Amino acid sequence: MRSACVKAIIAVAAILFGLPPYALSQPTGTKKPAEPDSTLTVSLLTAAPGDDIYELEGHAALRLKSSTYDMTVNWGLFDFDSPNFVYRFVKGETDYMAGAIPTAYFIEQYRREGRRLKEQTFNLTPEEAGRLRELVEINLLPENRTYRYNYVRDNCSTRCINIVERAIGDSVYLGAPAGELAGNVSFRDMMAYHHRNYPWYQFGIDLALGNGIDHTLTNRQKAFAPTVLECQAEQALRPDGTPLTLGTDILVAGDEHGTALAPTPWWITPLAVCWAIFAVVISLTIDDINRGSVSRWLDSLLFGAMGLTGCVIAFLIFISVHEATSPNWLILWLNPLCFIPAILEWSRRCRAFLICYHFVNFAAILTMTILMTVGEQNCNSAFIPLIACSALRSTSYIYISLCGKRKELTYSIKYSVRYS
Repeated sequence: MRSACVKAIIAVAAILFGLPPYALSQPTGTKKPAEPDSTLTVSLLTAAPGDDIYELEGHAALRLKSSTYDMTVNWGLFDFDSPNFVYRFVKGETDYMAGAIPTAYFIEQYRREGRRLKEQTFNLTPEEAGRLRELVEINLLPENRTYRYNYVRDNCSTRCINIVERAIGDSVYLGAPAGELAGNVSFRDMMAYHHRNYPWYQFGIDLALGNGIDHTLTNRQKAFAPTVLECQAEQALRPDGTPLTLGTDILVAGDEHGTALAPTPWWITPLAVCWAIFAVVISLTIDDINRGSVSRWLDSLLFGAMGLTGCVIAFLIFISVHEATSPNWLILWLNPLCFIPAILEWSRRCRAFLICYHFVNFAAILTMTILMTVGEQNCNSAFIPLIACSALRSTSYIYISLCGKRKELTYSIKYSVRYS
């Protein structure tokens, strides 16, 4: 609760102090060029991950400090209470804001949350620091402060490094991050790394996002994660080959891994739960085959859940403007057509139609499996037992239905012969 109150105060302060004092003296477009401020320094502030979903990669901001002010510029402000926030977020129309607050307030937020806050001072000339300040002033104007947020291409981290490059007038060299992320990884790999203690969150991401997040990243693209940019900044170079950063300070002590939750117990991870579902489904399917009858309630539950999920995926593919949601080959397995067996299996008149559906469904799942196998799109390992459940129920329905017809035909022939 205390953390929530602090965040609310920070948000209000960001609005009240959206423009630092030096930007309020006169309109940016009309003021005369000022002499470079030799006391102005610019640094990257990186907060360790928090326990909220939107904090799992940490947070990045820029600190502008001189002899007369000390402000932190933050591109990670958003308003949960804005109209239709959830719908707009899912559709990909989420707007974030830039704001500036006194650095002391920014530091206090992370001190209260117990999250490490690291400062890396940039190696900028007074002229470059002055240009960056002017760019920040322009960005903080009411008509410019709102931007269309993109989780992997335009966020608090990418905005920081982009504005530094604009101030320098050239691109900087960002080295490879350390550890598991140093080699060939994709956006999905990086997400899975940061969400390793939140497997259900990653499960949802892998459902919603298609093959657009599966290509190999450049070192620059990896900087979308604030904690990765922090690591890269340590070895980053300016265009002339000199170090981009001068030094490092720890403003708030704490674990570099932040306050993220402990690993999810194995028995409630998506993989364990999905294999448990598969065990139940295969047991009931074997019983159905022995009885020669389909458990319609089971197919209604299973295919109904798949149909609901398919509606979400179809929305993300065909309506959402998220660039990473299409193409998503999971639509071959999870789609609104899954409602067909969930509903029509209760009608005996639709048996022939349902047999055709299950043939098509099995073929679609097989096609998707081939695409996943050849690397067209990476698959969450927890999807495997669920995909197997769908294929198993389609196969068993076809088998039981055709065997039932064969038995009815045999009985009809025997009956006719006996009484002819």
